[in-house]
Amino acid sequence: MVQSIDPRANVYMASLPLGRDPASVRRRIEAMERLLEGMIEVPGLNRKVGLDFLLGLVPIVGDAVAAAMGAWIVWEAHNLGMGKLQLARMGARVGFDAMLGIVPIVGDAADFFYRSNTRNVKTIKSYLDRHHPATVTVER
Repeated sequence: MVQSIDPRANVYMASLPLGRDPASVRRRIEAMERLLEGMIEVPGLNRKVGLDFLLGLVPIVGDAVAAAMGAWIVWEAHNLGMGKLQLARMGARVGFDAMLGIVPIVGDAADFFYRSNTRNVKTIKSYLDRHHPATVTVER
């Protein structure tokens, strides 16, 4: 079922910066989003899944861990000084994903198709692009 795990993941994770500057935050949230949403490619579907989907297969505990990891992304956004409305919207996405995860099978399908962490990272990147233009990176 699993075609490949990204070999760059271990090297990339080991080189993540620990600083609180916007560029460091951007690299960390991108790494977390890759870990949660795009770590493994499913053959035949050309769709990547990550820990969010895999943890969702473990009832209750897996969804709680995935929600905590998604909440960490929201926490990083809070530390950047993002507005309360944006933070509330991001928190609602994580909560919605977690609530769907409670329902067997439906939650697993939701984790496969609804990517709350990707949406949240896009929101943070948009904020960083506007307020910290030096952190802008070229997407591949």
